[in-house]
Amino acid sequence: MASVRTCTTLSSKISNNLAWKKSIRVYRKHGVRHMSAASASGTFKASDLQIDFCPPENLKMKPAVKDLVFGRSFTDHMLKILYTDQSGWGQPRITPLQDLRLHPAAKVLHYSVELFEGMKAFRGVDDEIRLFRPNKNMERMNRTAARCSLPTFDGDELIALLKKMISVDQEWVPHTESSSLYIRPTLIGIEPTLGVQRPVEALLFVILSPVGPYFSSGFKPVSLLADPQYVRAWPGGMGMMKSGSNYGPTLEIQRYAEAKGLHQVLWLFGPEHRITEVGAMNIFIFLDKGNGEKELVTPPLDGLILPGVTRDSLLTLAREWGEFQVSERDITMTELVQASHDKKLLEMFGAGTAAVVTPVGSIHYQDQVINIPTMDHDQPLNQRFYNTITGIQYGRIASPWAMSIQ
Repeated sequence: MASVRTCTTLSSKISNNLAWKKSIRVYRKHGVRHMSAASASGTFKASDLQIDFCPPENLKMKPAVKDLVFGRSFTDHMLKILYTDQSGWGQPRITPLQDLRLHPAAKVLHYSVELFEGMKAFRGVDDEIRLFRPNKNMERMNRTAARCSLPTFDGDELIALLKKMISVDQEWVPHTESSSLYIRPTLIGIEPTLGVQRPVEALLFVILSPVGPYFSSGFKPVSLLADPQYVRAWPGGMGMMKSGSNYGPTLEIQRYAEAKGLHQVLWLFGPEHRITEVGAMNIFIFLDKGNGEKELVTPPLDGLILPGVTRDSLLTLAREWGEFQVSERDITMTELVQASHDKKLLEMFGAGTAAVVTPVGSIHYQDQVINIPTMDHDQPLNQRFYNTITGIQYGRIASPWAMSIQ
């Protein structure tokens, strides 16, 4: 049974910060004496959860759905779990949303020892709140943690904690199918030493943010910059991991694309200009093979791209439909340009948690503009994918991929 404590004064945020700093000192000094037996076994337990509710006078006004901008508003609470090598995982705590207190030598600040996940909760047409395939996010989060020398955990326990956290802040889940509650689990190394070594202290925290459409323009084709001089990932690197070190270096290139009047960057790799990802999304290309045959192509999981949950979902749906060939293979700009020239390029679209499916209308590549008739069909495949995924997320289509928080 989770323990519950209610904060009752305006000074509670300060007290919580001080208590959190004190708990870190206590863990360092006394170790397993302050840990549950379950935590010492290698994971935290949702049954150990302590909740410190935000006092009513500190609850924030919820923004109108029409005013939601991606990642700008946050709910009243957050989840925090401390880890040390000596003691293992500590007790999970839901507290009022508050600033983190880190030593200036914390590993995350100097060596990017961190990772995160992107998930959503959806209020269905039946008013039930659901998660979409959260087990896939937990699997990826643990893979990234292992690669980043950070502690792993039982994903089912974190899912149980997320359900409880969303229940606490459930009124922040928008009452509309145009919006959702974005979930950002994050794991960082907090050991206060400058040595380039694996951190022995870490913090897992989760924040929640109500969000509207990722692109303010809505479900409309975007334009892409494809410049082979910029590379997002490389063999043996971290391209397949959900780590911030993959995203920070892309921001300046994104700004460069926007300065040219374009929406996103199409990331290429190698002398053959292999297509890898689009912005922070996986990429899909729908081709006419001739003789009435069609092929859906997405780059393979060869270490360069992120194994997206939406990517896996679209591939699974396409194979279940069985209406066209589904290929995970390399595709180059040369093949894409030729397909466009031959009128064989039917659609191109990105796929990811934030935007679900985003149609692509044009690519600016070297000295040419490739126009793609992605939405110029009676029944675009990308729209069908979007309708199916969102139908599952909002409870209009029954599916085991949808997990109720109750």
